[in-house]
Amino acid sequence: MSIHESGENYLEQILILSRGGEKVRAVDLCKALGFSRPTVSVMLRELRQSGFVTVTDAGGLALTDRGMEVAERMYERHCLVADLLMALGVSRETALEDACKIEHDLSEETVCAIKAYCERIAQSAK
Repeated sequence: MSIHESGENYLEQILILSRGGEKVRAVDLCKALGFSRPTVSVMLRELRQSGFVTVTDAGGLALTDRGMEVAERMYERHCLVADLLMALGVSRETALEDACKIEHDLSEETVCAIKAYCERIAQSAK
């Protein structure tokens, strides 16, 4: 199964929450994403059935290798786009919101070009 934007958002959020050190639960996703428990349950079932997420023995959510690959790719894109927008003068809040919308639609070529541009800018600033 290919994964859609909403699934990518869930995987990215699981990654972010898991970095906090606590086990990630469905209720944590509800709070973070602003969705109801039934909505989150449906998506988590789809993500489990598709091999992106598992449930640990302790009852938490964990990304599979496949899920981690998608989550890390989306998180990297999110940070890259947000940083670029903030460098252009966009407020942090708006940059983070816009990055969430943009990150899913960028081609790999565009991501690589943005990354190279940011690296050039960082080098010239030194």
